[in-house]
Amino acid sequence: MTFSHEAGYTNEHSYSYWPAPAKLNLELRILGRRDDGYHELQTLFQLLDCGDEIWIKPNLTGHITLQSEYDEVPSDDNLIVKAARALSDYKEAQQGADIVLNKNLPSGAGLGGGSSDAATTLVALNHLWDLQLSNSQLCDIGKNLGADVPVFVKGKTAWAEGIGEILTETQMPPKWYLIVYPDVKINTSEIFSHPALTRDNKPIKLRATRTEASLELGYNAFEPLVAELYPEVREALEFLSKFGKATLTGTGSCVFLTFDNEREVRKIAALCKQRWLTLTARGINTSPLV
Repeated sequence: MTFSHEAGYTNEHSYSYWPAPAKLNLELRILGRRDDGYHELQTLFQLLDCGDEIWIKPNLTGHITLQSEYDEVPSDDNLIVKAARALSDYKEAQQGADIVLNKNLPSGAGLGGGSSDAATTLVALNHLWDLQLSNSQLCDIGKNLGADVPVFVKGKTAWAEGIGEILTETQMPPKWYLIVYPDVKINTSEIFSHPALTRDNKPIKLRATRTEASLELGYNAFEPLVAELYPEVREALEFLSKFGKATLTGTGSCVFLTFDNEREVRKIAALCKQRWLTLTARGINTSPLV
C-alpha cells in the first residue's frame, strides 16, 4: 500500500497520514532507583526529521486493525494497537480504525520508534474520533504505554526528568546526525535490571542544555554496559570515535555522531554504509506531528 508522505494528506480511501519521528538521547543519566522499581533519570530528547509513517482510516466497526510488513511483534502486542485500545474509555463503542504502518526505524535501536508510533496513534485518534482530550490527558495515557511516549505526544525537543515524563521544552541549535545501527536488538528491561548498570550519576542543570555547553553533552549511563555485552555496538563506537564523539542513544544499539552541516555527515556516512545500516538525520525542535 503506497500513499503520499505529506503530513495531513488524505487519499481517496480516506486514510490520513501521521508522522512518527525518531529521537536521540543526547544525554542520559541514571540518578537512582525508586521503590517502585523505576529509575530516576535525566535525559535530553532530540527529535529528528525522520521516522516511521502511519496512515489511519476511522471505521464504525469498533475494531482496530493494523497492517504492516513489520512482523517482529504480534499485532496485539504492538504499541500502536495498545495505544488505540487505551482510548477505549473515551470513545463511542462503534468507533474503530484501520491502521497502516510503514516501519522505517529498527526495533531495539534506541530511536524511540515504538513509543513514537504509540504517541502518534494517540494524537491521531484523538483528532479522528473527536475525543477532545487535552495533551496532558494524552500524556497520562501514554506514560502507561512507555516512559518515552509523552515527549512524542508533546512533540518538542525536551529535557526530561523523573522516569522521563517531567518535560521541559528546550531549543537546541540545528545539527545533523549520523546514526549507525549495528544490527542487534537490545531489550530495555534487561539492561535496566542488569546488576552492573551504574545508577548513581550526579544530576546536571537544565541550563547546560541551553548554552554552548550543550555541545559537550554526550554521556549515556548505559553505554559502558551495552558495549561490554554487545561486541557489535563496541565495534561501531570504536569506528565512529575516529571522527568525533560517538554516543549510544537510549537503551538501544544505535550509535551516533553530531555534525554542523549536511556535507560532513554524508561524507562519513559513505564510509559507514559499507558495514552498517546507516541513517542521516537533521535535529528538529518541533515534531511534524505538531
